[in-house]
Amino acid sequence: MAGVVLQNVSKRFGTHEVIRALDLEVQNGELMVLVGPSGCGKSTLLRMIAGLEEVSSGRILVDQRDITDLSPATRDVAMVFQSYALYPHMTVRQNLEFGLRMRGVPRTERSQAVDRVAMMLEIQDLLQRKPRQLSGGQRQRVALGRAIVRQPAVFLFDEPLSNLDARLRTQTRVEIARLQRELGTTSIYVTHDQVEAMTLGHRIAVLTEGRLEQVGTPSELYERPTTVFVASFIGSPPMALLPARAIDGKLEIVGLKAVVPPRFDDAGLRRGQGVTVGIRPESVREVGLLPQDRAARVEGEVEVVEPLGAHNHVQLRIGDHRLAAMLPASCRPRLGEVLALEIDVAAFHFFDEATGRRLGM
Repeated sequence: MAGVVLQNVSKRFGTHEVIRALDLEVQNGELMVLVGPSGCGKSTLLRMIAGLEEVSSGRILVDQRDITDLSPATRDVAMVFQSYALYPHMTVRQNLEFGLRMRGVPRTERSQAVDRVAMMLEIQDLLQRKPRQLSGGQRQRVALGRAIVRQPAVFLFDEPLSNLDARLRTQTRVEIARLQRELGTTSIYVTHDQVEAMTLGHRIAVLTEGRLEQVGTPSELYERPTTVFVASFIGSPPMALLPARAIDGKLEIVGLKAVVPPRFDDAGLRRGQGVTVGIRPESVREVGLLPQDRAARVEGEVEVVEPLGAHNHVQLRIGDHRLAAMLPASCRPRLGEVLALEIDVAAFHFFDEATGRRLGM
């Protein structure tokens, strides 16, 4: 197994800086997910690790070996692409063994390795087919197998599930997690889908505009986002963000009465300071379900009602702002209705309005 270390890595295209002096350490055997919106630099970062893009400055280490200037073939990494990148004129077996053949691995050893991986991925009955005879999910399994059969030091996944339908994405995501646990190979996985990131990653690195916003476990990012960006990006439905101001030991929050939330003093707020209050959908309840000392009442016009089986996703408009709630299936308000709900003030997240950084506990 090998760890991956990025030291002050940057990437520029002309005068445009795509990756900005980024430091990141991926531990041995860890599955690290790089997540962020389109254009944040996550795929460029992965391609630099693979050697498909040159590093403008900084160093990349794999198992303490500097690979920054090595060719892709000598880096001991295997990459799984979004587009499968299978050779259409070759059978599945030939695709799987291609890398081993290029490295001069003997035929018997190649055949044994391919058979072993095919059994692992349950594609042993497809070995004589061509890619055009396979479904999307089967092609992705072959692409995974081609990476696994090489037994590299590091797996790199570049949005490998984007071309699959919803059911296959879920199924293949589970398979990737299982395989990574069994193989124990250090893996870096790029996606723009935060649900995929939360369910797959041992840790997640959130990027925006080429900067690293936060690195942590899925629960750390969800429960303690360090910036407004992370708070709004991680979670589905996303965290609502309401402007507020600290006045006389209380918070004046848009759409709510003045409240004194627990941990208010820990946030170190100054009188008149602008605050952004973050509210997760599960912190919003029907009236009467919260203790009075923890309930802040809010009213808003119902703009969205999405039935999700056991729950309904309801979105309220409060002035120029929106508040999402996950309510029981029995609570299904009408569009345009003015609905009263309560928010658990103990679950508030505080962010400085000027910097976007988390305040207090």
